Amino acid sequence: MKILITGVAGFIGSNLADRLLKLGHNIIGIDDLSYGIKEQIPDGVDFYKYDIRDVSISYLFKDVDYVFHFAAKNCINDCQMNPSETIDINVNGTINIFEFSKIYNIKKVIFAESSAIYEGSDIYPTPETEMKPESFYAISKATTKMLSESYLKFYGLNYTALRYFCVYGPRQDYRRTIPPLFSSFIIKLLKGEQPTIYGTGEKRRDFIHIDDINDFHIQCINDKKTDNEIFNLGSGKNYSVEQIYNTISSLLKTNILPVYNTDLTGEAFQNLADISKAKNIGWKPNISLIKGLETSIDFIKNEINKGKI
Repeated sequence: MKILITGVAGFIGSNLADRLLKLGHNIIGIDDLSYGIKEQIPDGVDFYKYDIRDVSISYLFKDVDYVFHFAAKNCINDCQMNPSETIDINVNGTINIFEFSKIYNIKKVIFAESSAIYEGSDIYPTPETEMKPESFYAISKATTKMLSESYLKFYGLNYTALRYFCVYGPRQDYRRTIPPLFSSFIIKLLKGEQPTIYGTGEKRRDFIHIDDINDFHIQCINDKKTDNEIFNLGSGKNYSVEQIYNTISSLLKTNILPVYNTDLTGEAFQNLADISKAKNIGWKPNISLIKGLETSIDFIKNEINKGKI
């Protein structure tokens, strides 16, 4: 099939492109490289450097079967600092993707929502029926979900909305203003430096490996039961930041202590996915936390040895 991926140079996009190419699909990739890294785009991707807000991307949708839409402004701290740009990229950019998918009769758009829309909820594990966004990032993602429902109702454009929890694994974006937890800890410890923990370390997160996420991505293009539905994608378990730090420290056999800094605003104290809906249609996470951390450590070690970090 011919599949278009926005945000193809990013963490999730590049990993999915790699997986789809190995399955024999033709991949078109779009990324403006503001977050993504060109070197991460797998060989074989037909790549175009574009902003998703640019209307001139429309021709790339011709003869495409499925669209995976990951491009977004997605660092919560950055989004809080610039709500106008957040809404412009995440909402107006997504309208572009839906609009061109409608025009070219795309079979389905599979797009990244976010577990951030559960920020205001106190129900754990959290089901898909909850929706209590608070941060500007979460509000922008909740808006894209409502847009998808309207495009289905008025134009018949099929979708699958995916609420990722804390996805980790090789190629995770360590260049953000506030890097993802795993990458931040691993890079600092491998360099013999003290990592930063924001807050007390008691915040809890549900972590899910990219390979498990990609299993569900593949299901989205093969299983009609995923059509026009929302799915939580997490492990169904959560761990404190301090637990993660201690686990990574143990795997790396280091006694370096972290530095504690002021807590970040706009983040929920914990998240925990109710994954029963995805499991009911045959998906389940298979990568254990330890195995997943080992793949992340191996990748980052290799990047450091190449002088990329």
